[in-house]
Order: sequence, then structure tokens, then C-alpha cells
Amino acid sequence: MSDSAPPRHEDSDDAPGARAAGIDRLLDVMARLRDPAAGCPWDLEQSFETIAPYTIEEAYEVAEAIRQDDRAALRDELGDLLLQVVFHAQMAREDGSFDFDEVARGIADKMIRRHPNVFADDETDARHSAPAQMLAWETQKAVEREAKAEAEGRRPSVLDGVALALPALLRAEKLQKRAARVGFDWPGPEPVYDKVLEEVAELRDAARAPAAERGAAVAEEVGDLLFACVNLARHLRVEPEAALRAANAKFSARFQHVEAALAESGRNARDVGLAELDRLWEEVKQAERGRAEAGAGTDKPARAE
Repeated sequence: MSDSAPPRHEDSDDAPGARAAGIDRLLDVMARLRDPAAGCPWDLEQSFETIAPYTIEEAYEVAEAIRQDDRAALRDELGDLLLQVVFHAQMAREDGSFDFDEVARGIADKMIRRHPNVFADDETDARHSAPAQMLAWETQKAVEREAKAEAEGRRPSVLDGVALALPALLRAEKLQKRAARVGFDWPGPEPVYDKVLEEVAELRDAARAPAAERGAAVAEEVGDLLFACVNLARHLRVEPEAALRAANAKFSARFQHVEAALAESGRNARDVGLAELDRLWEEVKQAERGRAEAGAGTDKPARAE
């Protein structure tokens, strides 16, 4: 066996029976936790509404484990996220709505329906081209959205299916992409720069209004500015949620360096004042630039003598 070969799993965890046993055990654990006579009081008190925030939190923790490239953490966080699915399915089973098997069958059926290039005799370009497959995927989703709207007795919208519960930046980006599919979009980034500046000016005007009037107006203009910034990011092919996450991480790292510098001199951030905090902040930024320039220098190929 070569050094690069993957390790063998002697316990046959990859066998279908072992996978089913793992899922069945988790389902049994959740059913026990929700048992009215002998279950856990906390689990019994929960509802779809109270568990939903935990579901969202676990999805973010999965994303964080991926960002850190930590496979052990990813395994654990995927388990926590799977528990959320099982929890919701158990509550639905109790009220007669559906059960876990229906959830699993439903998503399997959906994947088969949306991948005729894999599961049917589809000889179109989608079989061999990722862009063509994405187009076929979106076309099928649009058909499903239209069918759902018709079944509900309402007019379909190109914005159907963009979940209200999405993080606001992500939902803004999805709304804009949907509108762009029917031609409602800026032709490029240049006019979006102007739109961002326009929204900044409108925000300044709203902020100058009398105190009794400006609250709602300022909030509305801040929202418009954020929406325009998402539009600009989209046209620059930057994912706004990821960009803001990176900015958060950069701010955290820099401020913690400032705190460390203060601690080394026996001082506290609360006591030194803004001028000193700004000075240390600029020192941290200068140090970052120095490290970046040094790193760039080591990447240069050596000149032949």
C-alpha cells in the first residue's frame, strides 16, 4: 500500500448497515429525551420556535470549523447540526406532521429530480458541464417554485423561496441575484459606487433632522446604505457575508494586539484614552504591513548571478 492511500476502516463503519445503525441510535436517543414519562425536562419543554436559534447557531459553528480547517471539530459540529434535524423531526413526529424518514426520503427525491444528468438518461451538456448543470438546477427550482405558488393560489414571484430567516446580508445578496436574472440590475460596478455615495448623503441628511424625527429615518437610510454596499460587493464578485466576517476577524485580532501591548506596560484600555488607543492601533497596522512586505519579499525569485 502506498503512503498516500487512505486508511482502511476495519470496523466497516462505511457499510450501509453501520450507517443505518448510527442514525437509528440517534433517533432512539432523541425519542428517549422527548419521552413524556422518562425524558429530559429541558428537551420536553422545547418547541420548533425555541430550537430554531440553536439550529442556526450550529450551522454557523459548522462553517467556523470549515474556516479553521479542523476536521475533528467539523465532525463534532456536523453531529450537533444533525441533532437539530433529528430534534425537529422528532417534534414533528409527535404532532403527526412527518418523521425523520420522510425528511430523508424527501431530500433524496429532490436531489434525484434536480440531477437528471446523473439519475436519468439526460444527454444534455449538464451531464459534463458544471455551469450547464447549475443552469438546469436553477431552472428546475424555478419550476418547483411556480408549482408551489400555483398550489397555494397565488401569483409566483422571482423572489419566491428567498427565506426571511436568512442573515440579512445573505438575503440581500440573494434578492439582488434573483432580480438580476430578469434584467433588474446595474450594468456594472461604476453606477453602484455612485449609488453608495448617494445613500451616504441621504443618511447624513436624515441624521441632521430633529431628534424626534430622525430615528426611523436614520434606520431606513442605514438599511438602504447596507443594501447598496451588498450590491457593490456582488458586482465586484465579493461575497459580502464572507468579507464582513473577515473584517470582524481582522478587527478582533488588531484590538487584541492593542490590549496585549497595554497589558505589557501595566495599563488598561479603559484608562488610557482614545488618543493612546489610536496610536497603538496604528502601530499594530504598521506591524502588519511590515510583515506583509517581508513575506512578499521572500516570495520573489532569486536573481541568477
